Amino acid sequence: MKFSTALFALSAIAGGSSAFQSPAPTAGRTLSNRIFGGSDSTPLMAATMDGAPAVNGAKRKKTKQERLELASKGLQVHVIGLSIHHAQVEVREKLAIPEAEWNTQSQLICSTGQVEEAAILSTCNRFEINFAASDPHEANARVMEYLAERSGLPVSTLRRNIFMLEGDDAVLHLMRVAGGLDSLIVGEGQILSQVRQCHLHSIEEDGSGGKVLSRLLNNAVAAGKRVRSETAISKGSVSISSAAVELSEHRCMQDLNLPFSEARLAVVGAGTMTRLLITHLASRGLERITIVNRSMARPQELQEQFPDVEIEIVLEDGLWDVVGRSDIVYTATSSADYIIDKSKLEENGLDGGRPLMLVDIAVPRNIDPDSAEIPAVFPYNVDDLKAVVAKNTAMRQREMIEAETLLQEEAGTFIGWRESLSAIPTINQLQERANMFRQEELKKCTRKLSQNDNFSDRELEAVERLSRGIVNKMLHGPMSHLRKAESVEKKQAALSELSSMFRLDDEEGARGRGRRRK
Repeated sequence: MKFSTALFALSAIAGGSSAFQSPAPTAGRTLSNRIFGGSDSTPLMAATMDGAPAVNGAKRKKTKQERLELASKGLQVHVIGLSIHHAQVEVREKLAIPEAEWNTQSQLICSTGQVEEAAILSTCNRFEINFAASDPHEANARVMEYLAERSGLPVSTLRRNIFMLEGDDAVLHLMRVAGGLDSLIVGEGQILSQVRQCHLHSIEEDGSGGKVLSRLLNNAVAAGKRVRSETAISKGSVSISSAAVELSEHRCMQDLNLPFSEARLAVVGAGTMTRLLITHLASRGLERITIVNRSMARPQELQEQFPDVEIEIVLEDGLWDVVGRSDIVYTATSSADYIIDKSKLEENGLDGGRPLMLVDIAVPRNIDPDSAEIPAVFPYNVDDLKAVVAKNTAMRQREMIEAETLLQEEAGTFIGWRESLSAIPTINQLQERANMFRQEELKKCTRKLSQNDNFSDRELEAVERLSRGIVNKMLHGPMSHLRKAESVEKKQAALSELSSMFRLDDEEGARGRGRRRK
């Protein structure tokens, strides 16, 4: 009979229970079941931040630990950005951020407290701010305020160029970006490495990606790799550099009255874009090219990488000599200012009518559009590559459909994980409620048992361990069921069932029952 009282008391922990209330549903829309036919059909929601109030009261930036705690308290994923599909290059270049500044600018966005987590992705074709916040209205207002301050553009101009997505649509969008389905060149591989860099920066010491955003970026990288390994989306796919080669090859006879194989080529800059450019030119039988750069180191590395191509290296003070003796000049520098414009062409005697093609693959642009005012000078920029890409998109339509299916699965995996965070407060509440009942009943039980001289302290400790073990075993099943719910709908149903079963929303009633038992 010694333990019967204790066991009877412990049964009260489970006996009078029954409740579990699901948390409010997330703000994001349900994951779309549509299969998108091309990059232009992404479900981008027009920005409608009419007169969004600027937030003046600066708040302390939350620590990384605080952001991790917030991850389980209803943070929703958002993205605001602009891309080559919807924004003019004049707007994109005003918001372009060098990779070295991604973390600094992300910190600035989070500094006022409305945005909990942020990660910037800035490439030649897109500028996107992925962020997580608990209050969508305040967070969107903060990001719009940042964009207006950085670009110097009126909000009305930004609204015409940006897109805004939230919840499941924001998740799927990032998956499509990493998979290359939202790229100008469908399936190109460079964007995957850029998303990977975005993830790596977000988890650095000075990064602003907390538990939710860093997980999303990591999942997006994994999704991009899976799409390329399980479909043919990347077979024959090319970068912006390849599209520039296709464009110049296609326009060579019409603009220069010269076969592409006979054109004298030059490139200004010696970075990654130049390396890719030479790679694709070499695949078309390129034998020689001139590289103009500020220093010798990188061009010399390219000489070593392409031993079959005759590469002439010229420092930047010889730029105009090279332009004067070339038929096609590609520009791919990180300069924030124009390096070729109408006045400079005229100053260097290049307005005499000799045909010259200028292909600018840099953002911000290296070539001033006013160059087109000079007869026989034909400038092109990244926006002119869309026509070249159209046939590639059509050829990859079948692979895109397969890739969409895989990306839907990967997005669903992240969304399921994200929804599982909403169960954490409920699990904690369930454990606290059960432990409160256990301690109340154990206190009454041990008070009676301690009056019996036959019970030692060790035996009383055994009763306490027994009570804890029974509670843990009783809770194991419900909590496992909650964690293993396969879909968002099943997760919400489980939350609702357990909330009703254990009456977790009735704190006062539980305390009152506890007092009456005493």
